[in-house]
Amino acid sequence: MSHILTPKSQGYYFPAEFEKHAATWLSWPHKEASWPGKIDSIYPNYCQFIKVLTAGEKVCINVNDEEMKDFALGHLISAGVDLTMVEFYFHPTNDAWCRDHGPAFLISPYNADQKKAIIDWGYNAWGNKYPPFDLDDNIPTLIGQQYGIPVFYPGIVMEGGAVEFNGKGTILTSRACLLNSNRNPHLNQSQIEQYLCDYYGAEQILWIDEGIIGDDTDGHIDDTVRFVNEDTVLTVVEENEQDENYAILQNNLKQLKELRLLNGKPLNIVTLPMPDPVLYEDQRLPASYANFYIANHAVIVPIFNGPKDEIALQIIQACFKDRQVVGIDSTDIIWGLGSFHCLSQQEPLV
Repeated sequence: MSHILTPKSQGYYFPAEFEKHAATWLSWPHKEASWPGKIDSIYPNYCQFIKVLTAGEKVCINVNDEEMKDFALGHLISAGVDLTMVEFYFHPTNDAWCRDHGPAFLISPYNADQKKAIIDWGYNAWGNKYPPFDLDDNIPTLIGQQYGIPVFYPGIVMEGGAVEFNGKGTILTSRACLLNSNRNPHLNQSQIEQYLCDYYGAEQILWIDEGIIGDDTDGHIDDTVRFVNEDTVLTVVEENEQDENYAILQNNLKQLKELRLLNGKPLNIVTLPMPDPVLYEDQRLPASYANFYIANHAVIVPIFNGPKDEIALQIIQACFKDRQVVGIDSTDIIWGLGSFHCLSQQEPLV
């Protein structure tokens, strides 16, 4: 790969989510099979999410056509969203999970001409689980063309929810996802690390083993461990020893305690409870308070009408002195097997 001009070689890197955004990107939900029998029920809380976002940043929404734009506008108006802060783009999608199919924006403080670029990773709907995904796979390139900025093509599969960044050279990820044979079976761990460093502009990759039960992404890190600043992570733990997530999350916690940042220091670890199990039609859903989204003026947290909601919100608020923590009911949204972080992708400010 040394002959390829990588983003890192040109001074680009992927900034942390807690750094300032120019916008948040979304793909309007329209695939009924993602919320079977329930898609209409998600729009009020999805629009509440957008309303909170627009208090501090622009929201860019991918829609398939004028009909979908009008449908979205109706819901946004009903929710009282500030439409001056919303922009629509006719970029057709298969599904709504913009964290995974959306643009991975890079910035370069050294590149005077092109301060921003995009990585277009390959996207295969979490191991070819939910075809078709051809439209989603094209979204980063469409946005790069819209903006007239460079687009890099690593040529391997990667999803935004699988990686977590501190903005200072460190990426957190999970073996269960990135080493799964349904993503890049031709690559080993060290080769994947090289791709991540070269294309995200990182210096080190830190690994934990697993994701939570019910997560159809094979263990995305954004349901388990999140950076809140360059050396502090929030990580979920299960308090009930009988719960099937208990041992998984205890093992992750043990691994996190053994990890070291580039400066040799251990992570500052803050534990966050898991919500009580959320079930729908006898299916355990991947409900997690860690799937929050850090916006410019707020941290938007999925809540589940349970006794631990308030505890989780208070713990997260203590980690974000400069932002208001807002809980939004995700009980219906999580039936799609993801929540607010899975649905969104930040565009950094440069």
